[in-house]
Amino acid sequence: MGRKFKIPAIPQTTQKNIRFPNDVIEEVELAICGKDTTFSAFVIAATRWALENLKEQEEQD
Repeated sequence: MGRKFKIPAIPQTTQKNIRFPNDVIEEVELAICGKDTTFSAFVIAATRWALENLKEQEEQD
């Protein structure tokens, strides 16, 4: 199944503008509520997780 997703600490970042559907924003904000992280850090970690899974899938094919 691969690695489990972990909510990250705040990494160094470069600003990049991106639009999200409102329902996705609400779900992410609920997921990080009370956690020591930011919306951006969560999205970055989720993107890295997705990229790693894509690589694993490509290796299996």
